[in-house]
Amino acid sequence: MIVKEFRELRRDRRTVAMLVALPLLMLVIFGYAANFTVDELRVTVVGDLAEQAEQQITQQVPADAPATLDLVDVDPDAGAQQARDALRDDEVDLAILTGDASDADGGRPTVLVDGSNLFAAQSASVLVAQLGDRVESEILYNPDLETSWVMVPAIIGLILTFIGTIITSIGLVREREAGTLEQLAVMPLSPTSVVTGKISPYFLLACFDMVLVTLLGVWLFGVPFRGSVLLFAIGAAIFLFAVLGIGVLISTVSQTTGQAVQVALMTMLPQILLSGMIFPLDAMAAGVRWIGYLLPLTWFVKLSQGVMLRGAGWESMWLPVLVLTGMAILVFGVAVIRLRRDIAPARGAR
Repeated sequence: MIVKEFRELRRDRRTVAMLVALPLLMLVIFGYAANFTVDELRVTVVGDLAEQAEQQITQQVPADAPATLDLVDVDPDAGAQQARDALRDDEVDLAILTGDASDADGGRPTVLVDGSNLFAAQSASVLVAQLGDRVESEILYNPDLETSWVMVPAIIGLILTFIGTIITSIGLVREREAGTLEQLAVMPLSPTSVVTGKISPYFLLACFDMVLVTLLGVWLFGVPFRGSVLLFAIGAAIFLFAVLGIGVLISTVSQTTGQAVQVALMTMLPQILLSGMIFPLDAMAAGVRWIGYLLPLTWFVKLSQGVMLRGAGWESMWLPVLVLTGMAILVFGVAVIRLRRDIAPARGAR
């Protein structure tokens, strides 16, 4: 029996991959990505005394500070609104707003912190506390640094990923297991029509879940929705097409439901760990971080947090929308090609 099980296991390459590749993948991911500390903060300095304040604050940063400052821009001509816009558009983590030397407080700068970037904001708060009364501070978009405010927009994407990847992946596999794939072959339907017909019910179900989860998140946890509903809906729909395409693609390379679920789990794990919803992307090693940028969930998390928490608009969210669109087109196209290869033999034998 032992020899028999080893022989069967050797023929089941996907199970072997789960037993060997998955532990190695988890080791690498957790080793390089499991870090909650953001050690570099992007900073812009604006106001009449921007240049003086930049030198002063840089010199006053303690040696044991939790993060270093990456100076993105120094603009004496910019004001408070430009600083807030830079934070809203996720261009910086901190904005230092300087005053006038004739002010009663001697032009003491104000540090504006992006609270929607939770881990960077926590490092920034420690840094501001170390600077003491030399600066004033204000946390925007998530003033109490509530974890739920940051997690709910990301969880919406996780739920859509679960529906699109795991549940949809068993769609065509059921056809193959039931022997009805040949019936699809004799129908006067193109592979594109078959894929569209397969994903449409899951797309509508996922849309309903998205609306439900979003409303519950806003109601139960008090998560704000400051941005455009239309932008959020369009981005979520494009993201759904991407993950649904992944699910259909998985089903075309799997022979059984068990195999489909295994592959779906292997594709979901990197998305959960490397999308920025658990571990901040800025704290990851460069190689692992770039893997995260290749995953659809990473871009939806950026989109959902930007729209819901910061009220970001098209001018700053165009890149996530564009990347998700490219991913959806690529994955959907590959799924259609794979399905055509599956159906072609059956049509040739008709």
